[in-house]
Amino acid sequence: MSVSVHAAKRPTATSCSRRCASSSAGMTKSRLRRDRGHPDAPGSVMPASGENHVVTLRVGDTALDVRPEIGLVCSSLTVAGREYLRFRSVEAVRDGHTSGIPLLAPWANRLRGPDYVVDGVEVGVVGAPGVHVDDAGLPIHGTMVGRSGWVVDAPVTTSTSARMSARFDASECVEVMASFPFPHSLGVEYLLEPGRLTVITTLTATGSFSVPVSFGWHPYFTLPGSTRSDWTLELPDRHHLELDEFHLPTGRENFEPAESISLTGTAFDDGYRLGDDRSMALTDGIDRIEVSFDDTYSFAQVYAPVASNLVALEPMTAATDALSCGRTPIVEPGGCLPATFTISISREGN
Repeated sequence: MSVSVHAAKRPTATSCSRRCASSSAGMTKSRLRRDRGHPDAPGSVMPASGENHVVTLRVGDTALDVRPEIGLVCSSLTVAGREYLRFRSVEAVRDGHTSGIPLLAPWANRLRGPDYVVDGVEVGVVGAPGVHVDDAGLPIHGTMVGRSGWVVDAPVTTSTSARMSARFDASECVEVMASFPFPHSLGVEYLLEPGRLTVITTLTATGSFSVPVSFGWHPYFTLPGSTRSDWTLELPDRHHLELDEFHLPTGRENFEPAESISLTGTAFDDGYRLGDDRSMALTDGIDRIEVSFDDTYSFAQVYAPVASNLVALEPMTAATDALSCGRTPIVEPGGCLPATFTISISREGN
């Protein structure tokens, strides 16, 4: 692994050899790789069956549904038939709306403006293909939500776990490169165990340039059989990032000790810099969802709108506007950066 924190050397934006699935110039399906040992063998790669294609992992009473054709999003996570994710619809995700457990890349949250500067060179974002903006016109959630083009290895199941791996070569995607011209690939592994999902994401710098890192995930959780007024949010020691009216960090932060917070009438859309304890939880006294981040996820966003039965506990590799401000981790050419978070689900008495 090769990671540093200095500014990245930026390539000039160029077209790439293969268009993305959502590009007007062509269509690339996600593919299911059957033979991991011989990826180029005849019959080893099979086109998926469209945006409704679902890969289901199952071990014991725990099941996970993954949709490779719309961003490799997780659309269902159940234990004993009880659903713990909020997923809107295939159409919503295809149109770029976050739902379920989506990967947010190349940037996880908002950018500070319509462009950003790396190593003295400006990269335009607003108006680039695949870029979504918030109500203030700021780019948000990257360009990977709802995107096809993933190469998926056939799932592997044992008596105690089920796993699947997938890879996206961003350097071959003209839409991703248009707003993030740093050749790289993304690898994702889902490891399912009874009552537990581990998500391992690896960014690899595949070209001759350094790659700034600010990806993250946006899991939308719910607790079945109860309402928001029954829920309690458990947060660790953390530094609360002060945000301005555009939900961008001001540069100031305040330490807050670990606490349990009732969600009755309480809304969140808050960013945090995490300390040594990187676990958060949502509970109603019966069901409990705990999300634990490794050291690569130094930041988190908590989103809990007061009128909805959902809470998002979001691992982020960098602060909201880090790509705009040049404060991201950097992966050197040929290097990689893995990041892991784990979702654990339990019930009282189990």
